[in-house]
Amino acid sequence: MNESDIRAALAPFRVENRLDGVHVQDGLVQVSLTATRDEAAGLEPLRRDIEAALRDLPGVKSATVIFTAHAKPAAPPVENLLPGVKKIIAVASGKGGVGKSTVAVNLAVALAQSGLIVGLLDADIYGPSVPRMLGESAQPEVRGGRIQPLTAFGLKLMSMGFMVPEDKALVWRGPMVMGAINQMLGQVDWGELDVLVVDMPPGTGDAQLTLAQKARPHGAVIVSTPQDISLLDARRGIKMFEQVNVPVLGIIENMSFFCCPNCGHRAEIFGHGGARAEAERLAVPFLGEIPLQLAIRESGDAGAPITAAAPDGDIAAAFRAIAAQLRARLAF
Repeated sequence: MNESDIRAALAPFRVENRLDGVHVQDGLVQVSLTATRDEAAGLEPLRRDIEAALRDLPGVKSATVIFTAHAKPAAPPVENLLPGVKKIIAVASGKGGVGKSTVAVNLAVALAQSGLIVGLLDADIYGPSVPRMLGESAQPEVRGGRIQPLTAFGLKLMSMGFMVPEDKALVWRGPMVMGAINQMLGQVDWGELDVLVVDMPPGTGDAQLTLAQKARPHGAVIVSTPQDISLLDARRGIKMFEQVNVPVLGIIENMSFFCCPNCGHRAEIFGHGGARAEAERLAVPFLGEIPLQLAIRESGDAGAPITAAAPDGDIAAAFRAIAAQLRARLAF
């Protein structure tokens, strides 16, 4: 009689998930099953039946079944880097070049226009574009050991672009990038915010995963253009957030179509409707379409996002409609 024989004899009782150990020596058998204190009384008949079955096996002199309770290890404490921030929205894409930062900036402005207190964190360390889009270039002050965010268009702002010259390339390895992100999260005096919009770096690598875990967003918005290659990367972005247990609030189709400013002809340069179809396939909300228009580019280059530069226009209305959906999903 050996351990394998005992385990085989236990199979009819279906206790594989509770089996904590089997010990066999000189015909003496001891089986350990996991059970909480509350479960033990209800499992007493099972314990007696197992002991009786084991004693009937050839070579078994004595059989004992005991219940063991293992305390779950305490979860490591998680530092709350943003105690004054009620909700965090990550704006992300699986790849660069889809207008993610433009969407993040205009969504943040639209949320602020709706009456919320909003911050905007530009977490794209290698390619910070928020300073140019919002017309700010001053270096932040430090008071009492805390970095003071800049303000523009009703937003509190922080970006690596405020700390280094615009034409300087940051040739940093991963640990330095994460150190900078941790600094912008934990050492910036964000104060009390209803929402912090985080313009995530493009891709699905270590920096994106770590940022998602450190900032612990309440939800993510995925930005994609309509064509298949962009949607493929958007799919990867959604999977990334699933891995870190961040709910996806929805998908936005950017550069959805182009209308000629002279004749009004509509051209679907990158296709159309791909993001809506992908949202339906993945069972996530489709938040809306943003067209490809010259005014969006011009306003961003001029340092005045389209939602602020032309608040009564159709594009601003589209961003406000998306912002309203996000407010509802975040219970504001």
